[in-house]
Amino acid sequence: MTMNELRLALLATTLIAAPAMARDEVDAEATASEEAEIVVYGKGEVRQVTEIKADDIKLTVPGASPFIAIQKLPGVNFQSADPFGVYEWSTRITLRGFNQNQLGFTLDGVPLGDMSYGNTNGLHISRAIIADNIGRTRVSQGAGALGTASTSNLGGTIEFFSRAPQDELGIAANATYGDNETLRLFGTLDTGDLGGFKAYISAAHLTADKWKGVGVQRATQVNAKAVATLAEDVTFTAFVNFTDRKENDYQDFSQDMLNRLGPFWDNISGDWPLAVRVAFIGANRGDTGVSVAANNFGTSYPTPIRTVDDAYFDAAGLRRDWLAGGRLEGRLSDRVTAGVQLYYHSNKGQGSWITPYRASPGGLPLSFRTTEYEISRVGVLGDVTATLGANTLRLNMWYENNDFEQARRFYDMGTSQTTPLTSALTYQSNPFFTQWNNDYNTRTFQYAVQDQWDVTDAFSVSVGFKGQSVKLRAAAINPVPGPLALGRIKSEDLFMPQVGLLYKLGGGNELFANFTENQRAFTAAATTGPFATSAAGFAVISSQLRPEKTNTFEAGFRFGQGNLSGVIAAYLVNFSNRLLSIPQGPGIVGNASLLSNVGDVRSLGAEIGLQWQPVKALTVTASYAYNENTYRDDVVNAAGTVVQAIRGRTVVDSPRSIANLELAYDDGSLYARANANAMSGRFFTFSNDRSVGGRVVVDGKIGYRISSDSRWLNGLAVEASASNLFDRRYVATIGSNGFGFSGDNQTLLPAAPRQFFVTLRKDF
Repeated sequence: MTMNELRLALLATTLIAAPAMARDEVDAEATASEEAEIVVYGKGEVRQVTEIKADDIKLTVPGASPFIAIQKLPGVNFQSADPFGVYEWSTRITLRGFNQNQLGFTLDGVPLGDMSYGNTNGLHISRAIIADNIGRTRVSQGAGALGTASTSNLGGTIEFFSRAPQDELGIAANATYGDNETLRLFGTLDTGDLGGFKAYISAAHLTADKWKGVGVQRATQVNAKAVATLAEDVTFTAFVNFTDRKENDYQDFSQDMLNRLGPFWDNISGDWPLAVRVAFIGANRGDTGVSVAANNFGTSYPTPIRTVDDAYFDAAGLRRDWLAGGRLEGRLSDRVTAGVQLYYHSNKGQGSWITPYRASPGGLPLSFRTTEYEISRVGVLGDVTATLGANTLRLNMWYENNDFEQARRFYDMGTSQTTPLTSALTYQSNPFFTQWNNDYNTRTFQYAVQDQWDVTDAFSVSVGFKGQSVKLRAAAINPVPGPLALGRIKSEDLFMPQVGLLYKLGGGNELFANFTENQRAFTAAATTGPFATSAAGFAVISSQLRPEKTNTFEAGFRFGQGNLSGVIAAYLVNFSNRLLSIPQGPGIVGNASLLSNVGDVRSLGAEIGLQWQPVKALTVTASYAYNENTYRDDVVNAAGTVVQAIRGRTVVDSPRSIANLELAYDDGSLYARANANAMSGRFFTFSNDRSVGGRVVVDGKIGYRISSDSRWLNGLAVEASASNLFDRRYVATIGSNGFGFSGDNQTLLPAAPRQFFVTLRKDF
């Protein structure tokens, strides 16, 4: 079958497969898989919690971000400009309108930081673990558990858990090929249980051309995990994960650029002479501030280019990570269990951009600009749980030391007007200019105490609090003292309470309510937080800044009777002391931002999640969330004068409505999925004078799996997947270069068009 024939078949079968199969109720019931897709709506929890398992991730394109699998859940908004959802410059996830940097993320309890692209205190989940090795994902839409190791979880927590090693010797693998010369390979070997010891080692490799322009996405990953039973009720778990990712960037757009150039416009990476010409013209016009010798390029840009920012030559993101950890846990007595966990993370990263705003030493009006990162994090987590009659007491502690070095450097692009000297996918050395190179240290200490009191069999109360102290230091390496802020600052609150109620009505139904106070600690970096400004600016704001805080109230009803289960929840979040880094000029230029306090925000909303299984093989999952997220204050200066009137405006990148409908069929052999995700419009200015429209996006998959008594044939499957099935044109990511108060901004990324993939897989 040709690729075009496969595309036509997939378009047809994805739309008709699930409804047609549902009609064959008797046969489906008889051969239904025991592992049909299940979404767990947090039974027994005092807060809104939803959990999905590995089977959900398998319903997306192999190697895709685990965020794609959870976008079906209430209140979750995930966007990316690539079909896999792993292009980090573009990936954005929000919960109930809170952005990615205001959420908490962990992997097996290990903190992943706030997943910022700048990599200040962690790493993205797509690098932390191979997606195929995620066993389950747990989403707390409002506030995570007290013991969550995060200092950024203002608006919710997403916890990832790696799969356990298999009990039997086995291999699993998959290979995917598709549009844009995409090739993705994954394989894993499990030892099985070797007398109390079991382990696995996995590897994955992805290479794919960009869906437009010139460039690639490449990633190589290796995961290893082992579990050993040391004594009765005592286990030791260890893991080591490695990732090497290199990806060329897509061009950022303004709305004007989208209208003039269209969504398929991109960096001019395949045409160095054109890039040189545009840079010379920009310099001749005075657009870039670069001085050049007399030349023959003139002052008129070639059509359709109108500004030097319409088309850069190239940009890329490079990241290399090691993440390792070990946990010892066991029972100290009949009533007490405890665990201690150590972890280590190292990162080397480089964000590169061939910039027309600084010349190379030889006179070429282009140079290679980098933002460089080095992280060395070490931490320890500890927990104790004691069951004393009707009370369950928990104590959690977390300490982390994070040494982070960040630099802005410029490298030579040579003198040739026909061939570039180097590639954006190459780590650079020997810069001709270092704008700044700073060393940052963050020391985090957090503890949490909680008591769950089961008043009756039906009614329980959970009460607790956490304390947090985060101390930051910034020092210059080169030049000294440097152009950016240096010094010390801390975020500290040793009492942040949390109270929850749970009442079980019977029949799988229950009521829950919760109150949580949280804060987001400052971060130490040159590109975000209080140090991302001048020394003079820091001197003014350092004594005035207070950490962002939220008071979250939520209540809901979970139900589950027969083949129907779900949740209905409502929430109110009072967000105080909201801090924003306001760019000073175009984001790509990299001017120091100004950290500003824009007052309070209020979030008010409701959400519903449903799962219906009319027959054993068919699962229908649906969700809808309404969120009203508004600024409560205007922006004022030190004199109290209003400088930006945004009171009552909707928070940027905060859609009012998000809905999702998914049909998933699996009878043990034939399986299919169709998912439709709808979203209302989003603003990308604080004044709400600029926005992108809503959209509905459909993805699909269909496959066939062999069921056999042979372990080596059982689970062998072939499947076809499609993302953006109806080839919808829309803006996916907003805010790639931050948000402005008003007017157009080069901060948008169009979504990838329809993409098709074929996968051959062998599961355990």
